Amino acid sequence: MPNSIQSYLEKAIKSAVNAGSIIMDIYENENFAIEIKSDDSPVTIADKKANEYIEKALQSTNIPVISEEGDHTAYEIRKHWKQFWCVDPLDGTKEFIKRNGEFTVNIALIENEKPILGVIYIPVTKTVYFAITAEKKAFKLVLKEHVVATQLIDNAVEIFPETQSNIVKITSSRSYTNAQVFDLIARLEAQNKKVTLVKAGSSIKFCLIAEGKATSYPRYAPTMEWDTAAGQAICNAVGIEVYSLETDEPLQYNKKNLLNPWFIVRKIG
Repeated sequence: MPNSIQSYLEKAIKSAVNAGSIIMDIYENENFAIEIKSDDSPVTIADKKANEYIEKALQSTNIPVISEEGDHTAYEIRKHWKQFWCVDPLDGTKEFIKRNGEFTVNIALIENEKPILGVIYIPVTKTVYFAITAEKKAFKLVLKEHVVATQLIDNAVEIFPETQSNIVKITSSRSYTNAQVFDLIARLEAQNKKVTLVKAGSSIKFCLIAEGKATSYPRYAPTMEWDTAAGQAICNAVGIEVYSLETDEPLQYNKKNLLNPWFIVRKIG
């Protein structure tokens, strides 16, 4: 793999893990205040501190950043970007507030509107998933101790999606599963298919698909580009695509409106 993309992967992993440490310090030790943003989503001091750390850490790459909690560059400027980092410093703030552990740090590198590198870190379990999409491999490692990113990469275990199963394993939100998901399950069961529902918070749902613990992730609710970019990169690396339910095309990034369409995550072909 080219040295530049390798160095970007190491930078993203280190940034995600260190941001996770900041988040866990607040999660375990503080009675944090909750604010409500203009879109009615919650935000905490953990979101803000993690974002501040990640944006500063990525400055050395000289690649611009779009982050959920950062200042968003005007489209007239960013539409000319060939590359940018797409960051959610704390994905699953609702799960963080509920203290159920199912929240993540998401960092992706986008090139020409497609995710080419993704890192998802689950701070509570100290589990990191990562991939460089072009390498056609994705990896997972549970941190036993503090290690540098290069050591982490060398010790990670390759993950694989489900290849054959008689059960359709649908993953959906831990906080809320909407009517369309239950309608889908009913249609599949009407076709005499066995269906199980696997609930999970944040971008963990992408990880479940990539490592074969779920086979489908339909999303009939709003998400933003930073919610999906890292997960899409990891899934793409193992032959899983994230398709828009509007166009049946892969999700694209750096759109004028950063809101995603409804989508489904499933095996290509």
